[in-house]
Amino acid sequence: MTQYDVIVVGARCAGSPTAMLLARQGYRVLLVDRARFPSDVVSTHLIHPQGVARLEAWGLLDRVVATGCPPIDTYSFDFGPLTIAGSPGTAAHPVAYGPRRTVLDKLLVDAAAEAGAEVREGFNVDEVQIADGRAVGIRGRDADGRPVTEQARVVVGADGVHSMVARAVGAEPYRDQPRLLCGYYAYWSGLPTGSAWEVFARPERGMAAFATNDDLTLVIACWPYAEMKANTVDLEASYLDTLARAPEFAERVHAGQRVTRIVGSAVPNFFRIPYGPGWALVGDAGYNRDFVTAQGISDAFRDAEHCAQALHAALSEKQPYATAMDGYHRARDAAVLPMYEMTVDLATLQPPTPKMQQLLVAVAGNREAMDGFARANSGIDSPDRFFNSDNIGKIFAAAQ
Repeated sequence: MTQYDVIVVGARCAGSPTAMLLARQGYRVLLVDRARFPSDVVSTHLIHPQGVARLEAWGLLDRVVATGCPPIDTYSFDFGPLTIAGSPGTAAHPVAYGPRRTVLDKLLVDAAAEAGAEVREGFNVDEVQIADGRAVGIRGRDADGRPVTEQARVVVGADGVHSMVARAVGAEPYRDQPRLLCGYYAYWSGLPTGSAWEVFARPERGMAAFATNDDLTLVIACWPYAEMKANTVDLEASYLDTLARAPEFAERVHAGQRVTRIVGSAVPNFFRIPYGPGWALVGDAGYNRDFVTAQGISDAFRDAEHCAQALHAALSEKQPYATAMDGYHRARDAAVLPMYEMTVDLATLQPPTPKMQQLLVAVAGNREAMDGFARANSGIDSPDRFFNSDNIGKIFAAAQ
């Protein structure tokens, strides 16, 4: 049995970067996942420009680009009567990417291994070991089914919405909201989208599309969670009926060919306390929001970086553990709360209020305002910044 500094449970978009960054600091890190890579997972897999910036800072962006995944430089929001299209990023990081998870997750796992983390794929964690109220390791089974016990100073749960680590340590949820919508998607060939993330908003329906690897386009259809049971009886018919709410888009889709089955899910919205004695949570294990704003991967990258920084401060004894991790907790919530609130609102799939309709009309055609709207949706700017009264006043004044 080896004594590690950190064991990370879950090796996808939150866990692998956390392990990589800690290993680069010289810590002894074990990264485990029940999956084998490359492997897929249900995900809309858009990386907004702030997530792209972190890939570049970690030295991994060139690897993503080398996979042939096309850049996305425009976010287009079609509300029916009008369309708002703007640039989602900054001068330094102007584009987003939407790499397949089969590509991205393998790339991240490899980067963690290259940094010095020990990676064990096909590893099932059965238990987080607790001693005197503190997480001290894991017990599980390796790829051959043999029982394994490992110890660490800190166990990090990066194991998703249904985190076993979070359950084991009793991580408390707060600000939780129920499942609001469900989204189902498939990949299509022969469906060009240019360099745009296209979003179509209709009453109680939503659709989106963007280009990904292998000349494929992801096409997603959303409807209220209350309709999930009825609409999955004939999933393909429900999916195509939703696309038909935007006829011109549906016509483009039907000119292509669906090359994968339709998959999807519905997810809850919550925050969890992300740390405690000997444990921490990153990514969807600690904070989850509906995928309607596609923030999951970018949030996971941010959490990984901030959690690794906090753990470094604690493990190197530069700060007390509780102080360092409380800083991580506070920074996470401050960064995501406005987007969380906007996401929960959008996930209801309700039509814009009359006041919002007026604002959208004023934004349309105003280049500066449309770019601001796109940045608010990408997370580059906080929604609070775009939707504050002063900025709205400027937009209306420009429209007049």
